[in-house]
Amino acid sequence: MTNWLPDLSQGSGPVYMRLADNIESAIASGALPAGTKLPPQRNLAYDIGVTIGTIGRAYALVHERGLVAGEVGRGTYVLDRADTAPSDQTDPITLSLSGTRVADAPANKLRFDTTAAPDLGQGKIIAGIMAEIGEQHLAEISSYSRSFPLSWFEAGRLWLARNGWSPEVENVVPTLGAHAAAIAVITAVSAPGDKIVFENLTYTQVSRSVRLLGRRTLTVESDENGVIPEDFERLCQQQHPKLIFLMPTVHNPTLTIMPYERRVAIADIARRHGVWIIEDDLYGGMANDATPLLASIAPDRTFLVNGLSKSVAAGVRGGWVACPPHFAQRIRVTHKMVTGGLPFILAETCARLVQSGKAHEIRDASVVELSARVRLARERLQGFEFESHLHAPFLWLKLPEPWMSGTFKNAAYRDGVLVDDEDEFKAARGEKVYHRVRIGFSSPKDRNQLAAGLMILRRLLENGGSAYDGEI
Repeated sequence: MTNWLPDLSQGSGPVYMRLADNIESAIASGALPAGTKLPPQRNLAYDIGVTIGTIGRAYALVHERGLVAGEVGRGTYVLDRADTAPSDQTDPITLSLSGTRVADAPANKLRFDTTAAPDLGQGKIIAGIMAEIGEQHLAEISSYSRSFPLSWFEAGRLWLARNGWSPEVENVVPTLGAHAAAIAVITAVSAPGDKIVFENLTYTQVSRSVRLLGRRTLTVESDENGVIPEDFERLCQQQHPKLIFLMPTVHNPTLTIMPYERRVAIADIARRHGVWIIEDDLYGGMANDATPLLASIAPDRTFLVNGLSKSVAAGVRGGWVACPPHFAQRIRVTHKMVTGGLPFILAETCARLVQSGKAHEIRDASVVELSARVRLARERLQGFEFESHLHAPFLWLKLPEPWMSGTFKNAAYRDGVLVDDEDEFKAARGEKVYHRVRIGFSSPKDRNQLAAGLMILRRLLENGGSAYDGEI
């Protein structure tokens, strides 16, 4: 036990965050050496004049940071810093790329932290197509792709088309997936030091990659209808961004679908301020939503990206981008420079999947399976607050008190289930806390496995007391 007391007179933000920062500083300075037992929550709350809940949240936060460990009935103890994080996690580039996700899950863990297309046996179809290509194009698959067949672009036109709109073939560029498409666009239309706008919650693999490219990130406020036009206008007037990255249809992770009027407003602001738009439509083709694409509202400044990973097969790293007029060649060259080029076997496989109709058939089958899994998830998590979409491979779960996002993620991992906490989707550091996790359900091999994992999560949600150590 220690007589240490924090000094909360310094710093800013909520009291529990200042307390957590104080504990971290004390550990770093040696004032709280390894093995020290932190004061019981009730005692510390009395000593500094705050509620027990505030202490609990602070203790949970330092637990998330890997600084302490707690056991019910024993209290909370400072960990030996040499035993906390593996050495490869100290590399800032590794941290930027990996985020908070567990890259290689142990074999005994259920992966609810991915939204890749479910395995419906499509591997046999893909293998058959690749074998056919091998027989017909031996020379092409053993060399660099020096010329792109028209079929690759036509397949992109078919896959990107939606709601009565389709791009011109000459504006389509085949890519190594939607992520590669977005990075190629950002690299092509911006320079180091330029500012790129992201929503507070977003697909952060792009925002982290942008920082590695020397671009700066800005965050824009959103509500239940997506990006708030007034805040986007403010950013444009004050910060002069070069581009905004958006997911208007089935936003990841909030599942928001931006209404038509909001899309028109965002497009108008972007046009007036000369801001380019990347529209990520990865989940759009699955959603059966009739709202017009931003690319159809503002074709002069919208880059529409899509791929096969979420609805056909994640292992087939194929995608396309539809560009504003006269940009395709620039994006094509940039994509080659930042990725090393597009392999013939991959691009030809993607093109044949789409042009044969197999990609659309697999996507339709994926939607059917995902709809059944969504219904199962809604049933097993009934009584808790969450957002879901019948055709989307994840839900956005609001955690009940006293759970915090990172604490719940750690507890779920301990019990055999991997989920994504909210930090995985934050484009920048900030004080806003959502107390949510994303639960993906496309990875379990069948619905029985999904049901088992959901019951584990439900037990955790109902046993909120285990979120903090038991000594108060």
